[in-house]
Amino acid sequence: MPKSRPQATTTTRNVLQHVSPPPFADTLPVPVYFRTEHLPSHARYPTMRHPWGEFVYSFSGITEVTTGEGYFLSPPHMGLWIAPGTEHVGFNHAETVHCSVYISRELCSAMPAQTCAMMVSPLVRTMLEHLRALPPAGHDGSESPSRARLLRVLVDLLSTCATTGSYLPHADNPELNTVLQVFHDNPADNRPLAELAAAFHMSERTLMRHAQRELGMSLTEWRARLRLVSALPLLQAGRSVESVALDLGYATSSAFIGMFRRLTGTSPGKFVARPVNHQISE
Repeated sequence: MPKSRPQATTTTRNVLQHVSPPPFADTLPVPVYFRTEHLPSHARYPTMRHPWGEFVYSFSGITEVTTGEGYFLSPPHMGLWIAPGTEHVGFNHAETVHCSVYISRELCSAMPAQTCAMMVSPLVRTMLEHLRALPPAGHDGSESPSRARLLRVLVDLLSTCATTGSYLPHADNPELNTVLQVFHDNPADNRPLAELAAAFHMSERTLMRHAQRELGMSLTEWRARLRLVSALPLLQAGRSVESVALDLGYATSSAFIGMFRRLTGTSPGKFVARPVNHQISE
Protein backbone atom coordinates (compact mmCIF):
# COMPACT_ATOMS: atom_id res chain seq x y z
CA MET A 1 0.00 0.00 0.00
CA PRO A 2 1.50 3.38 -0.96
CA LYS A 3 2.01 5.85 1.84
CA SER A 4 1.14 9.52 1.96
CA ARG A 5 3.58 11.96 0.49
CA PRO A 6 4.64 15.01 2.49
CA GLN A 7 2.49 18.06 1.87
CA ALA A 8 3.06 19.93 -1.37
CA THR A 9 5.29 22.95 -1.23
CA THR A 10 3.88 26.45 -0.86
CA THR A 11 4.73 27.07 -4.52
CA THR A 12 2.63 24.10 -5.61
CA ARG A 13 -0.28 24.81 -3.25
CA ASN A 14 -0.66 28.46 -4.19
CA VAL A 15 -0.22 28.21 -7.95
CA LEU A 16 -3.16 28.86 -10.26
CA GLN A 17 -5.02 25.73 -11.27
CA HIS A 18 -3.98 25.61 -14.93
CA VAL A 19 -5.70 22.34 -15.77
CA SER A 20 -9.29 22.28 -16.93
CA PRO A 21 -11.60 19.50 -15.74
CA PRO A 22 -13.18 17.14 -18.29
CA PRO A 23 -15.66 18.83 -20.67
CA PHE A 24 -18.47 16.71 -19.21
CA ALA A 25 -19.56 16.10 -15.63
CA ASP A 26 -21.54 12.96 -14.90
CA THR A 27 -21.41 10.65 -17.90
CA LEU A 28 -19.00 9.99 -20.73
CA PRO A 29 -20.36 10.82 -24.19
CA VAL A 30 -18.62 7.70 -25.55
CA PRO A 31 -17.43 4.45 -23.90
CA VAL A 32 -13.76 5.51 -24.14
CA TYR A 33 -12.59 9.12 -24.41
CA PHE A 34 -9.02 10.29 -25.09
CA ARG A 35 -7.60 13.75 -24.38
CA THR A 36 -4.12 15.27 -24.13
CA GLU A 37 -2.91 18.14 -22.00
CA HIS A 38 0.21 20.32 -22.01
CA LEU A 39 0.87 21.52 -18.47
CA PRO A 40 3.28 24.28 -17.43
CA SER A 41 5.49 23.67 -14.43
CA HIS A 42 3.70 23.67 -11.06
CA ALA A 43 0.29 23.07 -12.61
CA ARG A 44 -2.43 21.52 -10.48
CA TYR A 45 -5.77 19.87 -11.07
CA PRO A 46 -8.75 20.73 -8.91
CA THR A 47 -9.87 17.85 -6.70
CA MET A 48 -12.05 15.55 -8.79
CA ARG A 49 -14.15 12.42 -8.50
CA HIS A 50 -15.88 10.95 -11.54
CA PRO A 51 -17.86 7.76 -12.22
CA TRP A 52 -15.51 6.55 -14.96
CA GLY A 53 -12.00 5.15 -14.71
CA GLU A 54 -8.99 7.16 -15.86
CA PHE A 55 -5.64 6.03 -17.21
CA VAL A 56 -2.97 8.76 -17.18
CA TYR A 57 0.22 8.56 -19.22
CA SER A 58 3.00 11.18 -19.43
CA PHE A 59 4.63 11.62 -22.84
CA SER A 60 7.13 13.90 -21.12
CA GLY A 61 7.60 15.01 -17.55
CA ILE A 62 6.09 13.34 -14.50
CA THR A 63 2.45 13.45 -13.46
CA GLU A 64 1.77 13.11 -9.73
CA VAL A 65 -1.55 12.13 -8.15
CA THR A 66 -2.74 11.88 -4.57
CA THR A 67 -5.80 9.88 -3.52
CA GLY A 68 -7.15 8.55 -0.26
CA GLU A 69 -4.97 5.49 -0.94
CA GLY A 70 -1.73 7.47 -1.08
CA TYR A 71 0.68 9.25 -3.41
CA PHE A 72 1.45 8.07 -6.94
CA LEU A 73 3.65 9.33 -9.73
CA SER A 74 3.94 8.44 -13.39
CA PRO A 75 7.34 8.63 -15.10
CA PRO A 76 7.19 8.29 -18.89
CA HIS A 77 7.69 4.52 -18.95
CA MET A 78 4.68 3.92 -16.68
CA GLY A 79 1.08 5.05 -16.38
CA LEU A 80 -1.40 5.60 -13.56
CA TRP A 81 -4.78 3.95 -13.20
CA ILE A 82 -7.45 5.79 -11.19
CA ALA A 83 -10.44 3.57 -10.48
CA PRO A 84 -14.01 4.88 -10.95
CA GLY A 85 -15.31 6.99 -8.06
CA THR A 86 -11.85 7.74 -6.64
CA GLU A 87 -11.35 11.28 -5.35
CA HIS A 88 -8.01 12.52 -6.61
CA VAL A 89 -5.93 15.58 -7.27
CA GLY A 90 -3.12 15.74 -9.83
CA PHE A 91 -0.14 18.06 -10.06
CA ASN A 92 3.30 18.30 -11.60
CA HIS A 93 6.47 20.15 -10.69
CA ALA A 94 8.04 20.35 -14.16
CA GLU A 95 6.46 21.00 -17.56
CA THR A 96 4.51 17.94 -18.62
CA VAL A 97 2.63 16.59 -21.62
CA HIS A 98 0.24 13.80 -20.74
CA CYS A 99 -2.92 12.09 -21.88
CA SER A 100 -5.97 10.82 -20.06
CA VAL A 101 -7.98 7.84 -21.25
CA TYR A 102 -11.45 7.95 -19.67
CA ILE A 103 -13.06 4.51 -19.55
CA SER A 104 -16.74 3.98 -18.75
CA ARG A 105 -17.46 1.96 -15.62
CA GLU A 106 -18.98 -0.81 -17.73
CA LEU A 107 -15.61 -1.42 -19.39
CA CYS A 108 -13.60 -1.34 -16.15
CA SER A 109 -14.36 -4.84 -14.89
CA ALA A 110 -10.97 -6.17 -16.04
CA MET A 111 -9.08 -3.13 -14.74
CA PRO A 112 -7.59 -2.89 -11.22
CA ALA A 113 -10.05 -2.11 -8.43
CA GLN A 114 -7.68 0.41 -6.82
CA THR A 115 -5.41 3.23 -7.95
CA CYS A 116 -2.02 1.90 -9.04
CA ALA A 117 0.96 2.43 -11.31
CA MET A 118 0.98 0.36 -14.51
CA MET A 119 3.87 -0.80 -16.66
CA VAL A 120 3.37 0.50 -20.21
CA SER A 121 4.37 -1.94 -22.94
CA PRO A 122 5.96 -0.71 -26.18
CA LEU A 123 2.72 -1.56 -28.01
CA VAL A 124 0.59 0.51 -25.62
CA ARG A 125 3.06 3.39 -25.84
CA THR A 126 2.93 3.29 -29.65
CA MET A 127 -0.87 3.30 -29.61
CA LEU A 128 -0.95 6.29 -27.27
CA GLU A 129 1.49 8.18 -29.50
CA HIS A 130 -0.65 7.32 -32.54
CA LEU A 131 -3.85 8.50 -30.82
CA ARG A 132 -2.16 11.75 -29.88
CA ALA A 133 -1.25 12.36 -33.52
CA LEU A 134 -4.84 11.85 -34.73
CA PRO A 135 -7.36 14.72 -34.92
CA PRO A 136 -8.93 15.16 -31.46
CA ALA A 137 -12.46 14.11 -30.64
CA GLY A 138 -15.17 16.74 -30.95
CA HIS A 139 -16.39 18.61 -27.88
CA ASP A 140 -19.46 16.36 -27.92
CA GLY A 141 -17.16 13.34 -27.69
CA SER A 142 -17.81 12.24 -31.25
CA GLU A 143 -15.21 9.77 -32.51
CA SER A 144 -14.45 8.36 -35.92
CA PRO A 145 -15.23 4.63 -36.17
CA SER A 146 -11.55 3.76 -36.63
CA ARG A 147 -10.45 5.81 -33.61
CA ALA A 148 -13.25 4.32 -31.49
CA ARG A 149 -12.11 0.79 -32.41
CA LEU A 150 -8.51 1.68 -31.56
CA LEU A 151 -9.57 2.96 -28.14
CA ARG A 152 -11.42 -0.28 -27.37
CA VAL A 153 -8.31 -2.28 -28.28
CA LEU A 154 -6.28 0.02 -26.02
CA VAL A 155 -8.58 -0.78 -23.09
CA ASP A 156 -8.09 -4.50 -23.70
CA LEU A 157 -4.31 -4.03 -23.68
CA LEU A 158 -4.37 -1.89 -20.54
CA SER A 159 -6.23 -4.64 -18.69
CA THR A 160 -3.23 -6.94 -19.23
CA CYS A 161 -0.54 -4.48 -18.06
CA ALA A 162 1.49 -5.39 -14.98
CA THR A 163 0.71 -3.19 -11.97
CA THR A 164 2.49 -1.97 -8.88
CA GLY A 165 1.22 -0.01 -5.90
CA SER A 166 3.36 3.08 -6.41
CA TYR A 167 6.51 3.70 -8.41
CA LEU A 168 8.14 5.69 -5.60
CA PRO A 169 6.28 4.83 -2.37
CA HIS A 170 6.62 6.64 0.93
CA ALA A 171 6.83 5.15 4.40
CA ASP A 172 4.96 5.41 7.70
CA ASN A 173 7.94 4.29 9.78
CA PRO A 174 9.50 7.53 11.13
CA GLU A 175 13.10 6.25 11.07
CA LEU A 176 12.81 5.06 7.48
CA ASN A 177 10.98 8.22 6.47
CA THR A 178 13.89 10.28 7.82
CA VAL A 179 16.31 8.35 5.62
CA LEU A 180 14.05 8.79 2.59
CA GLN A 181 13.94 12.52 3.25
CA VAL A 182 17.75 12.60 3.21
CA PHE A 183 17.65 11.14 -0.30
CA HIS A 184 14.88 13.53 -1.38
CA ASP A 185 16.95 16.48 -0.17
CA ASN A 186 20.10 15.19 -1.85
CA PRO A 187 19.65 12.39 -4.42
CA ALA A 188 23.45 12.40 -4.91
CA ASP A 189 24.03 11.15 -1.35
CA ASN A 190 26.20 8.07 -1.86
CA ARG A 191 26.73 7.04 1.73
CA PRO A 192 26.64 3.27 2.26
CA LEU A 193 23.47 1.97 3.89
CA ALA A 194 25.42 0.92 6.98
CA GLU A 195 26.62 4.50 7.47
CA LEU A 196 23.13 5.92 6.96
CA ALA A 197 21.63 3.44 9.38
CA ALA A 198 24.23 4.29 12.02
CA ALA A 199 23.53 8.01 11.57
CA PHE A 200 19.94 7.36 12.62
CA HIS A 201 20.75 4.84 15.36
CA MET A 202 19.75 1.72 13.44
CA SER A 203 21.58 -1.33 12.25
CA GLU A 204 21.86 -1.86 8.51
CA ARG A 205 19.76 -5.01 8.86
CA THR A 206 16.97 -3.06 10.59
CA LEU A 207 16.99 -0.36 7.92
CA MET A 208 16.85 -2.94 5.14
CA ARG A 209 13.98 -4.75 6.88
CA HIS A 210 12.00 -1.51 7.25
CA ALA A 211 12.53 -0.70 3.57
CA GLN A 212 11.43 -4.09 2.31
CA ARG A 213 8.34 -4.12 4.52
CA GLU A 214 7.23 -0.51 3.94
CA LEU A 215 8.39 0.14 0.38
CA GLY A 216 8.14 -3.33 -1.10
CA MET A 217 11.67 -3.01 -2.49
CA SER A 218 15.24 -2.54 -1.35
CA LEU A 219 16.46 0.90 -0.38
CA THR A 220 19.03 0.67 -3.16
CA GLU A 221 16.25 0.19 -5.72
CA TRP A 222 14.21 3.03 -4.20
CA ARG A 223 17.21 5.37 -4.39
CA ALA A 224 17.75 4.46 -8.07
CA ARG A 225 14.10 5.25 -8.83
CA LEU A 226 14.36 8.59 -7.05
CA ARG A 227 17.43 9.43 -9.11
CA LEU A 228 15.57 8.54 -12.29
CA VAL A 229 12.64 10.76 -11.32
CA SER A 230 15.09 13.56 -10.46
CA ALA A 231 16.94 13.14 -13.77
CA LEU A 232 13.96 13.32 -16.13
CA PRO A 233 13.19 17.06 -15.87
CA LEU A 234 16.90 17.91 -16.03
CA LEU A 235 17.36 15.91 -19.23
CA GLN A 236 14.22 17.38 -20.76
CA ALA A 237 15.52 20.87 -19.93
CA GLY A 238 18.55 20.19 -22.13
CA ARG A 239 21.15 19.24 -19.54
CA SER A 240 23.82 16.84 -20.78
CA VAL A 241 23.85 13.23 -19.64
CA GLU A 242 27.29 13.75 -18.11
CA SER A 243 26.27 16.72 -15.97
CA VAL A 244 23.06 15.06 -14.79
CA ALA A 245 24.97 11.91 -13.88
CA LEU A 246 27.47 13.87 -11.80
CA ASP A 247 24.73 15.92 -10.11
CA LEU A 248 23.01 12.70 -9.05
CA GLY A 249 26.10 11.12 -7.54
CA TYR A 250 27.27 8.84 -10.35
CA ALA A 251 31.03 8.61 -10.84
CA THR A 252 30.61 7.99 -14.57
CA SER A 253 27.95 8.68 -17.15
CA SER A 254 28.00 5.00 -18.15
CA ALA A 255 26.83 3.99 -14.67
CA PHE A 256 23.97 6.50 -14.91
CA ILE A 257 23.05 5.29 -18.40
CA GLY A 258 23.00 1.70 -17.14
CA MET A 259 20.56 2.64 -14.36
CA PHE A 260 18.39 4.64 -16.77
CA ARG A 261 18.25 1.82 -19.30
CA ARG A 262 17.46 -0.78 -16.63
CA LEU A 263 14.53 1.22 -15.25
CA THR A 264 13.06 2.62 -18.47
CA GLY A 265 14.17 0.23 -21.20
CA THR A 266 15.83 3.00 -23.19
CA SER A 267 18.87 5.27 -23.00
CA PRO A 268 18.74 8.90 -21.81
CA GLY A 269 19.64 10.07 -25.32
CA LYS A 270 16.78 8.19 -26.96
CA PHE A 271 14.41 9.28 -24.21
CA VAL A 272 15.20 12.97 -24.75
CA ALA A 273 15.00 12.57 -28.54
CA ARG A 274 11.37 11.40 -28.37
CA PRO A 275 9.14 14.04 -30.01
CA VAL A 276 6.84 16.02 -27.73
CA ASN A 277 3.65 17.31 -29.30
CA HIS A 278 1.96 20.07 -27.30
CA GLN A 279 -1.39 19.66 -29.01
CA ILE A 280 -4.30 19.78 -26.55
CA SER A 281 -7.52 17.90 -27.15
CA GLU A 282 -10.57 18.61 -25.12
